[in-house]
Amino acid sequence: MKSFSFFLYKMPTFAGSKKKTDLMSFSGILAGAATFLIIGLSHPLVIKLEYHYGKRGWVFLAVLGACAAVVSLLVSNIIASTVFGAVAFSFFWGVKEMFDQEKRVLRGWFPENPKRSAYYEALRSKQASSKASSPEKDR
Repeated sequence: MKSFSFFLYKMPTFAGSKKKTDLMSFSGILAGAATFLIIGLSHPLVIKLEYHYGKRGWVFLAVLGACAAVVSLLVSNIIASTVFGAVAFSFFWGVKEMFDQEKRVLRGWFPENPKRSAYYEALRSKQASSKASSPEKDR
């Protein structure tokens, strides 16, 4: 419990009470705030990776996620382990988002990299040919 003394705040005691419930733990709030920040930073990272490298940037996110997961397992501090776990799974989710981001770019929701315009045109022509060759499904 000594290692967590930094994250504990001594609440005022009433009538001389010395119970463990008199301590307020900020560790959950710190882990939640860190997770919120991590998620907020990972979405722009996915956008930038897709812009510069296309969907092949998923490999980078998968490797970073695996590394963060291993670090999360090896760290003994519960807050640090929680934060590294949040980083790992944000990167794993970013792998999925990388493929979705390419679709968003093709729809025109996000700008495409002019240096990679031939790549996007090839994808558009591939989509157009696949739509023409397959019948429309009823929904």
